[in-house]
Amino acid sequence: MEDIYEVDVDGDGISDGVVADIDGDGYIDTVGIDQDGDGIVDTVAIDTDGDGYVDTVMIDEDGDGVVDAVAIDSDGDGYVDTVGVDTDGDGILDTVAMDLDGDGDVDAIIADTDFDGEADTMIIEDDGFDDY
Repeated sequence: MEDIYEVDVDGDGISDGVVADIDGDGYIDTVGIDQDGDGIVDTVAIDTDGDGYVDTVMIDEDGDGVVDAVAIDSDGDGYVDTVGVDTDGDGILDTVAMDLDGDGDVDAIIADTDFDGEADTMIIEDDGFDDY
Protein backbone atom coordinates (compact mmCIF):
# COMPACT_ATOMS: atom_id res chain seq x y z
CA MET A 1 0.00 0.00 0.00
CA GLU A 2 1.28 3.45 -0.95
CA ASP A 3 1.59 6.13 1.78
CA ILE A 4 2.17 9.81 0.97
CA TYR A 5 2.62 12.55 3.58
CA GLU A 6 3.05 16.32 3.30
CA VAL A 7 5.96 17.80 5.27
CA ASP A 8 7.18 21.25 6.31
CA VAL A 9 10.84 21.06 5.25
CA ASP A 10 11.90 24.59 6.26
CA GLY A 11 9.88 24.85 9.50
CA ASP A 12 7.74 27.84 8.47
CA GLY A 13 4.42 26.08 9.09
CA ILE A 14 3.64 25.66 5.39
CA SER A 15 3.84 22.27 3.70
CA ASP A 16 6.57 22.43 1.07
CA GLY A 17 7.40 18.81 0.52
CA VAL A 18 6.08 15.29 0.32
CA VAL A 19 7.50 11.98 1.44
CA ALA A 20 6.19 8.70 0.11
CA ASP A 21 6.47 4.98 0.63
CA ILE A 22 5.62 4.02 -2.94
CA ASP A 23 6.28 0.29 -2.61
CA GLY A 24 4.48 -0.09 0.74
CA ASP A 25 7.42 -1.64 2.59
CA GLY A 26 7.24 0.84 5.50
CA TYR A 27 10.30 2.85 4.41
CA ILE A 28 10.28 6.26 2.74
CA ASP A 29 11.62 5.86 -0.80
CA THR A 30 10.57 9.13 -2.45
CA VAL A 31 10.97 12.72 -1.26
CA GLY A 32 9.73 15.77 -3.16
CA ILE A 33 10.53 19.35 -2.15
CA ASP A 34 9.09 22.68 -3.33
CA GLN A 35 12.23 24.81 -2.91
CA ASP A 36 10.82 28.08 -4.27
CA GLY A 37 7.42 27.93 -2.53
CA ASP A 38 5.32 28.07 -5.68
CA GLY A 39 3.35 24.94 -4.82
CA ILE A 40 5.14 22.78 -7.41
CA VAL A 41 7.66 20.13 -6.38
CA ASP A 42 10.99 21.02 -8.00
CA THR A 43 13.35 18.48 -6.43
CA VAL A 44 12.63 14.76 -6.20
CA ALA A 45 14.87 12.20 -4.50
CA ILE A 46 14.12 8.52 -5.09
CA ASP A 47 15.38 5.18 -3.82
CA THR A 48 14.94 3.30 -7.11
CA ASP A 49 16.46 -0.02 -6.04
CA GLY A 50 14.77 -0.36 -2.63
CA ASP A 51 17.98 -0.53 -0.58
CA GLY A 52 16.96 2.36 1.70
CA TYR A 53 19.32 4.91 0.14
CA VAL A 54 18.51 7.65 -2.35
CA ASP A 55 20.12 6.89 -5.71
CA THR A 56 18.36 9.30 -8.08
CA VAL A 57 17.75 13.04 -7.70
CA MET A 58 15.84 15.10 -10.27
CA ILE A 59 15.78 18.91 -10.18
CA ASP A 60 13.60 21.46 -11.96
CA GLU A 61 15.72 24.58 -11.37
CA ASP A 62 13.59 27.07 -13.28
CA GLY A 63 10.18 25.85 -12.09
CA ASP A 64 8.77 25.12 -15.53
CA GLY A 65 7.80 21.54 -14.70
CA VAL A 66 10.63 20.05 -16.80
CA VAL A 67 13.62 18.29 -15.21
CA ASP A 68 16.79 20.36 -15.72
CA ALA A 69 19.30 18.11 -13.97
CA VAL A 70 19.55 14.48 -12.86
CA ALA A 71 22.07 12.88 -10.51
CA ILE A 72 22.25 9.08 -10.25
CA ASP A 73 24.18 6.61 -8.10
CA SER A 74 23.72 3.68 -10.49
CA ASP A 75 25.90 1.19 -8.62
CA GLY A 76 24.61 1.96 -5.09
CA ASP A 77 28.01 2.76 -3.61
CA GLY A 78 26.87 6.09 -2.12
CA TYR A 79 28.60 8.24 -4.73
CA VAL A 80 26.94 9.99 -7.66
CA ASP A 81 28.36 8.48 -10.84
CA THR A 82 26.07 9.96 -13.50
CA VAL A 83 24.96 13.58 -13.85
CA GLY A 84 22.79 14.91 -16.66
CA VAL A 85 22.05 18.59 -17.32
CA ASP A 86 19.62 20.34 -19.66
CA THR A 87 21.70 23.47 -20.30
CA ASP A 88 19.33 25.17 -22.76
CA GLY A 89 16.02 24.41 -21.04
CA ASP A 90 14.41 22.48 -23.87
CA GLY A 91 13.61 19.44 -21.71
CA ILE A 92 16.37 17.30 -23.22
CA LEU A 93 19.51 16.48 -21.24
CA ASP A 94 22.32 18.02 -23.29
CA THR A 95 25.33 16.96 -21.22
CA VAL A 96 25.87 13.76 -19.27
CA ALA A 97 28.92 13.10 -17.11
CA MET A 98 29.68 9.50 -16.22
CA ASP A 99 32.46 6.92 -16.28
CA LEU A 100 32.04 5.47 -19.77
CA ASP A 101 35.07 3.20 -19.83
CA GLY A 102 35.06 1.90 -16.24
CA ASP A 103 38.44 3.36 -15.31
CA GLY A 104 37.09 5.39 -12.37
CA ASP A 105 37.45 8.76 -14.12
CA VAL A 106 34.35 10.74 -15.09
CA ASP A 107 33.97 11.12 -18.85
CA ALA A 108 31.42 13.35 -20.58
CA ILE A 109 28.88 12.93 -23.35
CA ILE A 110 27.53 16.08 -24.95
CA ALA A 111 24.48 15.08 -26.96
CA ASP A 112 23.67 18.44 -28.55
CA THR A 113 26.96 20.28 -28.97
CA ASP A 114 25.55 23.33 -30.78
CA PHE A 115 22.24 23.42 -28.86
CA ASP A 116 20.11 23.41 -32.00
CA GLY A 117 17.85 20.64 -30.69
CA GLU A 118 19.38 18.00 -32.96
CA ALA A 119 21.62 15.25 -31.66
CA ASP A 120 25.28 15.57 -32.53
CA THR A 121 27.34 13.70 -29.99
CA MET A 122 30.78 14.47 -28.64
CA ILE A 123 32.43 12.06 -26.20
CA ILE A 124 35.17 13.46 -23.99
CA GLU A 125 37.21 10.76 -22.27
CA ASP A 126 39.13 11.63 -19.12
CA ASP A 127 42.56 10.05 -19.32
CA GLY A 128 43.27 10.69 -15.63
CA PHE A 129 45.64 13.59 -16.26
CA ASP A 130 43.08 16.45 -16.12
CA ASP A 131 43.81 17.40 -19.73
CA TYR A 132 40.96 15.52 -21.42
